[in-house]
Amino acid sequence: MDIVVVVKGPTQSILVREKAQRAGIWLNAESMRYRSAPSFYAIASPRPIRKIVDERTRAIFELGVDSLQLSPASGAVPEVQQRFDRGLVDLRTRSGLYYEAPGAVEITGGVLYRARLAIPARVPVGRFTAETFLIQNGRVLAAAVRPIDIRKSGFERFIASSAEHYSISYGLIAVALSVLFGWGAGAIWRRF
Repeated sequence: MDIVVVVKGPTQSILVREKAQRAGIWLNAESMRYRSAPSFYAIASPRPIRKIVDERTRAIFELGVDSLQLSPASGAVPEVQQRFDRGLVDLRTRSGLYYEAPGAVEITGGVLYRARLAIPARVPVGRFTAETFLIQNGRVLAAAVRPIDIRKSGFERFIASSAEHYSISYGLIAVALSVLFGWGAGAIWRRF
């Protein structure tokens, strides 16, 4: 018996651009807009997901980074869509926003489990979902979904809230601090 935990961030619309070299200059060549792509995706399992379920089950339940079902806004040729899908997943994987963690689920006594997934600081705030799957012999026996709210806290929350609610004051204070620190650094530099 295996337990797999999938954490997904809020979906967002995203534009993916492909770069191409034209006349020695790198330019945006083609682009594809996705109506909804998860801002974060992580899957924890006791062993690699390919050894737990087959490809069809992975596709149905979106178990694994390669099984994500992204929804492009336009009807592109399947080869082009697959190329952009791979590019989006690769970008998010390299930035740590999409990942698989085999061995991150510990099952004790056949009853209790613990899943360890790291959520990077750069994920957007909002409502995430944690999906837990109970899998036996390659079949999903049960699934449960639980919402998780991710919010900023402490000083970071104060700064974000100030910038959002008091934008003029925030901007004036930021400029004043920049001038003050610039003047202070210049004064220190002149002494040496």
